[in-house]
Amino acid sequence: MKTELLIIRAGADYIRVKDDGFNRCGLEKASVYPVDQVEKVRGLACELETQGFEAVVIKKLILTEEAFS
Repeated sequence: MKTELLIIRAGADYIRVKDDGFNRCGLEKASVYPVDQVEKVRGLACELETQGFEAVVIKKLILTEEAFS
C-alpha cells in the first residue's frame, strides 16, 4: 500500500506547523498533509516566506507500507 503526503521544507529543515507559529525540525516531527489539502499547504508555504524563511519548498512523501519480518 502506498500513501502520498505533502511536507514543507525550508532549506535543509522540515517544518512543524503549530498554533503559535512554525518550527524547524527533523523529518520525524514535521507536519504532513494529505495531497487533497494542497491549497492549504501552498498557503502555509507562502506564510513561511512572508515570515522570512528561505528556500521554502513543498515536497511529496511517498510512503510504502509492507509487512515487517
